[in-house]
Amino acid sequence: MKLLLTSGGVTNPSIHSALVELLGKPIAECHALVVPTAQWGHPMCGPASVRSLVAAEPDYRHFSGLGWASLGVLELTALPTIGAERWVPWVQKADVLLVDGGDATYLCHWMRESGLADLMPSLPHTVWVGVSAGSMVMTPRIGEYFVEWPSAPDDRTLGVVDFSIFPHLDAFPTNTLGDAERWAASIGGPAYAIDEQTAIKVVDGSVQVVSEGQWTKFGPRPT
Repeated sequence: MKLLLTSGGVTNPSIHSALVELLGKPIAECHALVVPTAQWGHPMCGPASVRSLVAAEPDYRHFSGLGWASLGVLELTALPTIGAERWVPWVQKADVLLVDGGDATYLCHWMRESGLADLMPSLPHTVWVGVSAGSMVMTPRIGEYFVEWPSAPDDRTLGVVDFSIFPHLDAFPTNTLGDAERWAASIGGPAYAIDEQTAIKVVDGSVQVVSEGQWTKFGPRPT
């Protein structure tokens, strides 16, 4: 899949242009499925925030509210009970998956349980747009700092990309550059700290930072 890994969504013209380039056509001609699943794994999320996402309310104007041709919901927790013959065609017909934040380990669990993780390699033309945990789930590890789901066995995620992501840089008092540096030291691999005006575009293994804000790249620890 083509990946656009963001902290806060499509928040500026540079990220918007990157998204349109990945889609290969205007947003208004693209059919999207929004994935709210990660929200259920985070204590700060719940029915109201999921409704806001699905209804494309103003808080989500940079994501589900971008003006898609159609917007459907793909709830991963339901997929194992309805059969792949129903839901796989829905995913195959979508131009883009909009994967919201919450807890990345919970999202990872349900991506595997639902079968979506196994389907991903067969979707080379589909664009994955992640926000926060929806981006972090593609990395090898998120660090214990970001694990909120009590049943998470550890901080490992899918490892589709070979770097980790510290989102919301300077958006919260506990997400300073100093916090990111301490987090990166615990990861032990390449990592990026990105703010709400930054995205990471990944196509065929090529990684490009798209930003009108602040970001920092961390290297692996010396051995």
